[in-house]
Amino acid sequence: MVVDDQRAARMGLSLIINRAEDLQVIAQATDGQDALDQLTHLETDRRSLPDVVLMDIRMPVLNGVEAIARISQLHPSVKTLALTTYDQDDYAFGALSAGASGFLLKDTRTAQLHQAIRAVASGDAILTPRITRELLRRHAFHPVASPQQRAAQERLERLSPREREVAELVAQGLTNSEIARRLVIATDSVKKNVTRILAKLDLRDRVQLVILMRDIESQ
Repeated sequence: MVVDDQRAARMGLSLIINRAEDLQVIAQATDGQDALDQLTHLETDRRSLPDVVLMDIRMPVLNGVEAIARISQLHPSVKTLALTTYDQDDYAFGALSAGASGFLLKDTRTAQLHQAIRAVASGDAILTPRITRELLRRHAFHPVASPQQRAAQERLERLSPREREVAELVAQGLTNSEIARRLVIATDSVKKNVTRILAKLDLRDRVQLVILMRDIESQ
């Protein structure tokens, strides 16, 4: 699903995405509320939900950050990828905190956009080194304190040696493919390990895992 209040932007992104044989835009929305309404209708009609929602940040009615937060709560199986024309950290961190799996500028090249959508759909997070560094720097001033995160630290002992190894590589910002090459295992095995790790630690996504692992390492 492509969500943008500008019709030209929606059409342009849809055309770019549909150039890939393995990607297809199944819905377009004019703002965050429209996206939520369409997802609800799809679910009510028992039709397939999109794997990934490309969400513009600055929109009327309901902005992208608020929409991402609601999608994360109401449709946890749907991944979101934030898009904006503004290269400002606050937009990126607002989207990531709300539950987005990544953040891209609208002028991202076609191949990179395709790759990002595939990565997010497979469970990866799109975090550039600069965004990752700043995310960790900001979080350093707000140490883990929530009951959920404290419980996650305790459950870390439940991870197998392989799962702990994968978790540490995720914390370094490596993608599933990069982890697979590093450990000389199949990418599918990495995906399964990441899924089990998130479930055992009761974490929403890889972004939370990155923060948690760095917090634990710094203690």
